[in-house]
Amino acid sequence: MGTIAPRVESLATSGMLSIPKEYVRPQEELTSIGDVFEEVKKEGPQVPTIDLKEIDSEDEFVRAKCREKLKKAAQEWGVMHLVNHGIPEDLLNRLKKAGEAFFSLPVEEKEKYANDQASGKIHGYGSKLANNASGQLEWEDYFFHLVFPEDKRDMSIWPKTPSDYTEVTSEYAKQLRELATKILGVLSLGLGLEEGRLEEEVGGMEELLLMLKINYYPICPQPELALGVEAHTDVSSLTFLLHNMVPGLQLFYEGKWVTAKCVPDSILMHIGDTIEILSNGKYKSILHRGLVNKEKVRISWAVFCEPPKEKIILKPLPELVTNAEPAHFPPRTFAQHIQHKLFRKTQEGLPK
Repeated sequence: MGTIAPRVESLATSGMLSIPKEYVRPQEELTSIGDVFEEVKKEGPQVPTIDLKEIDSEDEFVRAKCREKLKKAAQEWGVMHLVNHGIPEDLLNRLKKAGEAFFSLPVEEKEKYANDQASGKIHGYGSKLANNASGQLEWEDYFFHLVFPEDKRDMSIWPKTPSDYTEVTSEYAKQLRELATKILGVLSLGLGLEEGRLEEEVGGMEELLLMLKINYYPICPQPELALGVEAHTDVSSLTFLLHNMVPGLQLFYEGKWVTAKCVPDSILMHIGDTIEILSNGKYKSILHRGLVNKEKVRISWAVFCEPPKEKIILKPLPELVTNAEPAHFPPRTFAQHIQHKLFRKTQEGLPK
C-alpha cells in the first residue's frame, strides 16, 4: 500500500495491545484525556438542549421565546442539542442503519471507495493523513461525500451497499437542508437582520454545499493516549451531527473540556467559523474534539453546510461593524480561511 497508513479499523482488530506512536497525543495534551464513560457522568455545565417544537408557532410570543433560546445558545456555546427538529425518527434510524451497514463491510470492500487525498480527491473512504509537523494521526476512519444540492452530487462514489443507502441519505440531506434554512433564519433575526440574510450570505439553495462525513471510531486499546478527532473548530456555516449514542464529543467551554451527554432523538448542531465571521463573533464556533474508548465503536454522521470555496468573500456583515465593535475578522474566501487555519495549525499548538 505504499505510504498509506493502514485503516484504523484494521489496527483495532489486529489484537495489538499498544497503539502505534503516530496516534499517541503530545504529552501536554494527555493530561486532559480521561475515560469518556466517567467524563460523561460529571456534573457541571451542560451543552444546551433547544426544543424546536415552537419555532413555527402561530403565537408570536411563543415563537419569539423559542428563537431567543436558540440565539442565546449560539452566543454562549455555539453548540446545542436540537429536539423536536421535525426530521422523522424513522428516517434517522434508517440513515444510521445504512451507515453502520456500510462500515460493517470488510475493509477490502470499503477500499473500493478509497479516496486519494494526495491527488486532491478527498471524497470517499479514508483515514487521516499526517498533515502537521508532528505527523499526528487520529483514531478514526471515515466516509466523506457531497449530499446536497442534488445536481452537484457524484453518485459514482456513493456506497452501493446497503441498497437503500442512496435513498435514505438523499432524503435526510433534503430535510436537513430545510432545517438549515430555518436555523439560519432564526440566527439572522437574532442579529437584527432580515430573516433570509445569512442564508444568502452563505450561498443560498444553489451554492451552500452539504458535505456528509460518517466518522467511524473503532475500539482503541489505549484510549487515554489517543483522540478520535483532535481539537478544532468547524469551518462550516453550520454542522449537524448524529451519533450512535456512544459518547465521545468534548467541547472546550470556559477553559475546560466538557463532555456532551447523549440526548435521544436529538441532532447536535455546531455554529461554524463561517457564521462566527459573518456575525462578527456574536455567535461562537466552539473548539471541540472526540475521545475514543476500548468498549464500544462510536459512529457519528456530521453534515457540514459549507459556503462555496471562491464565490463569496466572508467578512463581518457591515451592519454589525461599528466604532465600538470593529471587524474582528479580515475579508477572505472560504478557501483562504481553510488555508489560514492549516497554516496556523502548523505554526502553533492548541489549548491543553
